[in-house]
Amino acid sequence: MAEGEPLALTYIPEVILKKRKHKEESIALTRKNQLELGQHGGKKKKVDDIKRPEQLVREFRDKELDLIRMKQRTKRAKSGLSIPNSKLLFVIRIHGKNDMHPKTRNILYKLRLTRIFHGVFLKVTPGVLELLQKVEPYVTYGYPNVKNVSDLIYKKGYGKIDNKRVPLVDNNIIEQALGKHGIVCLEDVVHEVANAGPHFKEIVSFLGSFSLNRPKEGLLGKKALYKDGGDTGNRENQINDLINKMN
Repeated sequence: MAEGEPLALTYIPEVILKKRKHKEESIALTRKNQLELGQHGGKKKKVDDIKRPEQLVREFRDKELDLIRMKQRTKRAKSGLSIPNSKLLFVIRIHGKNDMHPKTRNILYKLRLTRIFHGVFLKVTPGVLELLQKVEPYVTYGYPNVKNVSDLIYKKGYGKIDNKRVPLVDNNIIEQALGKHGIVCLEDVVHEVANAGPHFKEIVSFLGSFSLNRPKEGLLGKKALYKDGGDTGNRENQINDLINKMN
């Protein structure tokens, strides 16, 4: 090669040049979006999630107030606690946990009401009624009729086998789990629950809680008692109307 002769340019295929251009444009667009969102888009959301001291104090006071009111309800209930004529209750959790004291939450979990709009069958005992008094602002309950007991079990019922929820599509599932108690089909389950029979505890433990639908027209959102125009507490036979709306 003669001295001073220009070097030949390296040939780069057009496909590679297009890929480079596309990558550069993509990086530039991403950078622009980051700058518009504050460099790392998610940081603003994280700042919003940080609670101010006054908010933490307010939540603490609300939870302590919930505990005080729970104790007051319990004291008032002991003098006038009476066993209703019905042996069976259906209890629905209708409020969340924003201002709930941990002791209240533990009682709801003990009743297997871990989520809003979940319902459970309970046998009426003084102990159960006392627990319901403690969590009254968060639940509503009453005496379900046989039709609603049957509809809930057939439409919403699931069994728990090996910690897994299993739909009750086959009586073999019932016999496998409850056959030792003489319960071999869904009809036996409905009869035992509706009459709060001797194997009621084993059946409701097997069934777990029922996931219900939010009522189309909604609830009032009031923690006042149902008899005082609110949503909570004992609805007696009127619980059947609510079950029909949520089933």
